[in-house]
Amino acid sequence: MTDDKTDRDGLSFWELVGSTLAAAIGVQKKANKERDFSRGRPLQFIVAGILFTTLFVLAVVAVVQLVVP
Repeated sequence: MTDDKTDRDGLSFWELVGSTLAAAIGVQKKANKERDFSRGRPLQFIVAGILFTTLFVLAVVAVVQLVVP
């Protein structure tokens, strides 16, 4: 077991964003997946997933509104 501080801390904001985007398209490096399971908290991923899904749906609706007169 290492005493590295990053092993005890949760994921950074950008690590969480990257993992959320990778999950959205279904691609993830094995090292990142292991990092997520060891350092990530389930609530972080639940909130990030809900936020991403909401923003994605709103973006699709906005594009459709712009395209369809």
